[in-house]
Amino acid sequence: MSDAQAPKAVAGPLNFLDDRLGSTNFFQRNVKKVFPDHWSFMLGEIALYSFIILLLTGTFLTLWFHPSMEEVVYNGSYTKLKGVQMSEAYNSALHITFDVRGGLLMRQIHHWAAILFMSSILAHMLRVFFTGAYRKPRELNWLIGINMFILGMLEGLFGYSLPDDLLSGTGLRITQGVAEAIPLVGTYIYMFLFGGEFPAGDHGDLIPRLYSLHILLIPGVILGLVTAHMMIMWHQKHTAMPSKNQSNEQVYGYPFYPVFMAKTGAYFLFTFGVLALLGAFAQINPIWQFGPYDPGAISAGSQPDWYMGVLEGALRMMPGQGTEWVIAGHTISLNVLIPALVPLGIIFGGAMAWPFLEQWITGDRRRHDINDRPRNAPVRTGIGMAAVTFYGLMWLAGANDVLADKFHVSLFATTWFFRFAIFIGPVLAYIVTKRICLGLQRKDADVIGHGVEAGIIVMAPDGGFSEKHEPAREEERIKILSKENARPEAPATDANGIPAPSQKGPMGHLRSRLQRAATFDDIPIEEHGEGHGHGEGHDDHAVGSGSGPKQLGH
Repeated sequence: MSDAQAPKAVAGPLNFLDDRLGSTNFFQRNVKKVFPDHWSFMLGEIALYSFIILLLTGTFLTLWFHPSMEEVVYNGSYTKLKGVQMSEAYNSALHITFDVRGGLLMRQIHHWAAILFMSSILAHMLRVFFTGAYRKPRELNWLIGINMFILGMLEGLFGYSLPDDLLSGTGLRITQGVAEAIPLVGTYIYMFLFGGEFPAGDHGDLIPRLYSLHILLIPGVILGLVTAHMMIMWHQKHTAMPSKNQSNEQVYGYPFYPVFMAKTGAYFLFTFGVLALLGAFAQINPIWQFGPYDPGAISAGSQPDWYMGVLEGALRMMPGQGTEWVIAGHTISLNVLIPALVPLGIIFGGAMAWPFLEQWITGDRRRHDINDRPRNAPVRTGIGMAAVTFYGLMWLAGANDVLADKFHVSLFATTWFFRFAIFIGPVLAYIVTKRICLGLQRKDADVIGHGVEAGIIVMAPDGGFSEKHEPAREEERIKILSKENARPEAPATDANGIPAPSQKGPMGHLRSRLQRAATFDDIPIEEHGEGHGHGEGHDDHAVGSGSGPKQLGH
């Protein structure tokens, strides 16, 4: 971070604030804060922009939405539902859609913003995981991000349940079943959320309770987590991709003001513009086509939003016969309990524990401000792709009826395919991903050792042809050499033959085995000394001649 004086455009406002608040030192120190410049860092910003747009459009919608389950007769502009009895919540949602100027546009922008919010959080978390940006000292921010995604799932579930249409009511019916499947406390959770028996509760309390959770409690918690996330990131400084000027001691990038503020302001407008175009031209959740909720009806091909599709898929894959047990008078419905808790428990629980598990396995407790390239951590990248495959297969399984219809295959065949694929797919993804990473490491080692192909073919005196090599560009060389070669495992015993404390007992042996597994296939990448693999000394790879292929020496 530079010690240069603030520009005049900054100094004037700072002096104004200092005369009134005495805050010049704070603003001068932070207004010049440097942010690294890489496209992947924008993924987290898209989540922030989407959240802001959600708050703005949600405020607009609350002005006309009536969270009530009182029965009314529809008499609005949509003629196909005139005279139909429905809840006041569904009636007001139709009123916003057809009778409030800009109402349908705002509804659709709000829904698309929710989709983008969840998508960008997931993409941001994947970027953080695959580059190792969750390592010390950023473990807390990693946990905050995971909890924001979980809260976003609940917020989305409650949000698209508010209109009380046929699709949302079907989703709530599944929610009720999942809540009741939880042993001992499930019935209390169900009654607390619904306020009585499904679908409306004792006094029509369901929609008002969901409304309060959707517009007050969960957004407030998410806003607090976003604020904490930003404050921690600001204090710890941003991670950076490996490049010439980056180090753990120095951040190279653009100052917060005016460059980063101008860029982020423009990016917010781009995000809002894309969501406005989607809201205007891409229809989403046409509640008027579904009609009001009827417990005795269901529409074909019903699908939740993508981030809830994993739970739908898990429910569809789980066998139902023989999975209900009665223990001490309590019915345990494993066909609902396991899909609801186990798959996402594995994904989110594993993600929360991973930074600490990796630190325990590797013994690496250093500060990390420079990100890894995914290829340089093949075990981590393989595990990440296994989790993505696991998640993706569950999401696809949530549409097994649609897949069966579109591809003209048996519904039972698709279900059984996913039951096997959910176990086989992640293992194959791990193996393939790890081999790809190691292959890319070998390529990097070859680039450092022998240079890159220059595209120049030379002929030797004996008639052989070979391609000339030249050193890699400096930026590429620095990027490749950012790889940390695997550190040797700590000796099991010291010079006197006494076992190291970390190697004792079952946990010590497990840690040692995991450490060896994590570094077993590591490809060392080292820069050779002068005269080796540089300039005229590069290997020239033979491409064939009349007297047979040859490789020229150094």
